[in-house]
Amino acid sequence: MGTLYLAAGIAHFVATRTYEAIMPDYLTAHHALVLISGVAEFAGGLGILLPYPKLNRAAAWGIILLLIAVSPANLWMLQHPERYANIPLWVLWARLPLQLVLIAWAWAYTRVPAAQRVGNQG
Repeated sequence: MGTLYLAAGIAHFVATRTYEAIMPDYLTAHHALVLISGVAEFAGGLGILLPYPKLNRAAAWGIILLLIAVSPANLWMLQHPERYANIPLWVLWARLPLQLVLIAWAWAYTRVPAAQRVGNQG
């Protein structure tokens, strides 16, 4: 999962205009928001990959919050499919439940490892 978010974070800097194009019109500062979300994704991915359980959990919660924060862009794209004619409609629909899958995946990283649970000395 960490590698996915590292790559996604980098993509925000490589394809900034692509990400700006999917930003809802009602949001301002599209460029800054794309870069901020890219940094957040990269940091979340790095936090998942480093061998520190507390950092892993914090990064996972950050990813969950980020996924919730960017969900309006997925909904926006579905509400305005004419703007994204190069993306099949089924892909626009699939992005919504995919967000839930990604949130569930990140949530798995928020769980306290068994070896660190209170009362477990092993």
